[in-house]
Amino acid sequence: MARVFVTGGSGFIGGALVARLVDRGDEVVGLARSEEAAAVVARRGATVARGDVLDEDSLAEGMAGCSLAYHVAGVNSHCPADPATLLRVNVQGAEAAVRAAARAGVARLVLTSSAASVGEPAGTVGREDTRHRGSYLSVYDRSKHHGEQAAFRMAGSLGVEVVAVNPSSVQGPGRSAGNGTIIIAYLNGRLRAFVDTYVSVVDIDDTVEGHLLAAERGCSGERYVLNGATITSREALDLVSELSGVGDRVHMLPPALARSGAALAEGAARARGRASSMCRARIRTILHGHRYDGSRATRELGLTYTPTADTFRRTIEWAVAEGLVTRPLPARARADA
Repeated sequence: MARVFVTGGSGFIGGALVARLVDRGDEVVGLARSEEAAAVVARRGATVARGDVLDEDSLAEGMAGCSLAYHVAGVNSHCPADPATLLRVNVQGAEAAVRAAARAGVARLVLTSSAASVGEPAGTVGREDTRHRGSYLSVYDRSKHHGEQAAFRMAGSLGVEVVAVNPSSVQGPGRSAGNGTIIIAYLNGRLRAFVDTYVSVVDIDDTVEGHLLAAERGCSGERYVLNGATITSREALDLVSELSGVGDRVHMLPPALARSGAALAEGAARARGRASSMCRARIRTILHGHRYDGSRATRELGLTYTPTADTFRRTIEWAVAEGLVTRPLPARARADA
């Protein structure tokens, strides 16, 4: 049994990772910044360490006696209300985690980065060795790229082994935010329009397994893209339709119209003192499209990927069970489930 430290244990990926570590018998210490987060981490079976990802002292204290650390915490949004905070958490938080690991004597840290940090040029397939295009689609992309670079740089100077995992769009049970809202909106009949683009997805279970394998087999200073499949948005919607029995037609907007609509939505939200969930940066990211190659994780770590149909089916079943689907699905879909 190992003693393992995890940040982000109250979130989607971090929570699934904590549950898996506990299930296999590890003693897990989970960082929690608030009482609410502490309650979630405790329910998942971890010992709670109160602190903040920007507080190196609390991180080092929580890591004391641990042989391994996973830094999963971060702000995941293309439309943040406070971009400066997102940058600070995602970049300085990664640096603080590596410094804390060095202080606590933790030899290896697995960093949850993002496939967005690859920065592949438009129309190309992103891989671990892809040369970054030199520009960013959003402040989130910038933060994940800079955070990963900072963590590797800090690790080299402090002698900590850091391995990065770079998931594409993580889907599966529990995913109700981000791109997970698109599936739920379609099931509820609220997705009237979208754009024709490429989407890359990886199952939440495969993402967790990728973290575990990176800790065990990953090379220090290296990154591993986690991506189970790349499909078009039309193919994704057709698959959800087939699995759910929902046959709603979704109109594919021209890119220029999508950009104009995002600008208007962002301006209207700003006038109300809010951040739009379909801001220009998110539409820019969607229109760019993402195609990633997750084969290195298979070759070098031994990761196998879940078929996309299985991921979407489990996501639909979970959303229905959680009451997130507010209209009855066709009888065929209920029978199949």
